Amino acid sequence: MSLRRRTVLKALGAAAVGLPAIEDERRRAVVIGTGFGGSVTALRLARAGVPTLVLERGLRWPARPGGNTFPRLFAPDKRASWLAPGPVMTGSPLAAWAPYTGVLERVRGRGMDILCGAGVGGGSLVYHGMTIQPSEEAFARSMPPGMDWTAFDQDFYRRVASKLRPAPIPRDLLGVRQYRAAKMFHDQVSGKGLRPFRVPLPMDWDVVRRELRGELPPSYSTGDVIYGANNAGKRTLDVTYLAEAEATGLVHVQTLTLVRDIERAKDGRWVVHVDRITTGGRVAARKRIVTDALFLGAGSAGTTRLLVKAKAKNLIPDLPDGVGKHWGNNGDRIFAWTPPGDSPGALQGGPACVGVREPTLTIIHGPVPFPLDLGTTSLIGFGLVEPLGEFRYDAGKDDAVLYWKQEYDARLTTAIRDRITGIVGGSLLIDTTRFDTTTYHPLGGAVIGAVCDRYGRVRDQRGLYVTDGALIPGSTGACNPSMTIAALAERNMDAILPEVI
Repeated sequence: MSLRRRTVLKALGAAAVGLPAIEDERRRAVVIGTGFGGSVTALRLARAGVPTLVLERGLRWPARPGGNTFPRLFAPDKRASWLAPGPVMTGSPLAAWAPYTGVLERVRGRGMDILCGAGVGGGSLVYHGMTIQPSEEAFARSMPPGMDWTAFDQDFYRRVASKLRPAPIPRDLLGVRQYRAAKMFHDQVSGKGLRPFRVPLPMDWDVVRRELRGELPPSYSTGDVIYGANNAGKRTLDVTYLAEAEATGLVHVQTLTLVRDIERAKDGRWVVHVDRITTGGRVAARKRIVTDALFLGAGSAGTTRLLVKAKAKNLIPDLPDGVGKHWGNNGDRIFAWTPPGDSPGALQGGPACVGVREPTLTIIHGPVPFPLDLGTTSLIGFGLVEPLGEFRYDAGKDDAVLYWKQEYDARLTTAIRDRITGIVGGSLLIDTTRFDTTTYHPLGGAVIGAVCDRYGRVRDQRGLYVTDGALIPGSTGACNPSMTIAALAERNMDAILPEVI
């Protein structure tokens, strides 16, 4: 059946059930998603002179000094959740509201849920900002074959750092009351003869100083950054990569655009089926966007689900069998830490700014914005995990669902717990991930080797590219994956751009 005939039939069907008719649109290049992979890709296309449409399901969240762009963890409202009737973040107080296109989505799975940023800037809106380059050993053990460590170390990581300009917490701030929890962990590490490190974060620490002087309402200095950081101190993707891309006039970011399916037409072009939605999730318009170059940057959860659906429904014939497989949670583990005889206090300063690193294991203090002093804070562990998770198509939901078992990372969990115990001694530790099985760092599902070539081209699918964490099998070298995802996108675009221009 021709695409035109199929479009006519779909339009008639939509009219019968009261949905908007499907509109056709032609674009030179399309990028799905505004996270680290999608944002880097959009800027590289713009610099190369390629007119590009970037599709984002969420809203813009323009933070400003003294503003209230994002809700508080302990005072959530509809802005906190993506089309959910209440908070999706464990630990938030119970609340109810009409679904809204809020900033955080919880992708429900079997054995593991994924927490994803929703909005222009993707995960950079809701992450702490840990911009960490893995060690050479961890890089070699976790990244796909064919990755040149020297090139990443001397070039691609440097490109990302020059754009985000990460900086560690100034030493004097570790001495103020609000950062007592971070200083306590710093001193515990030092006391064991280890070397603590101050985590590079893409933020302006002068904003924290303004908060401490009372010139701005507190956000960073109370660790209240889970739903996004107010006061505009963080260099998120919307104000760095995407702002530069849009300034060229060649990149248009279209918000509130939900991609339902991707398809290969008989002539080899790519078809993106989208719904333009309202902030309440109602379908306001339906589009069929046709392009020669389609870049999937919707994050591991978004990109993988689109590919698994396309394979199961035969929208893209001949997709590799590895689609949906080789998924991992980046070895994430979060422990509640209650030091004996001393308290880290309430409203603990952040973002996560102090840690300790070993070649294949990283432990970082995570501040907790409890309004009351509960004597507790958190420690976050990252390690190398076997990528044994898998997304499978569910016809009843017309979606792909993640399958994960706790035993997949049981050995790593024990290693993280033992290492933390070796640092903090007889403190009370509770593995919160055991009860709230989530990750902010999904990786895999369309990995290099099994699904894509070494530069993110989907095998045997000319003009279809993966440009995000779906390329990486399970973990990125025992640290937050954002810097590596962006660096990988820079590397891959060097090779891909000549065939798109």
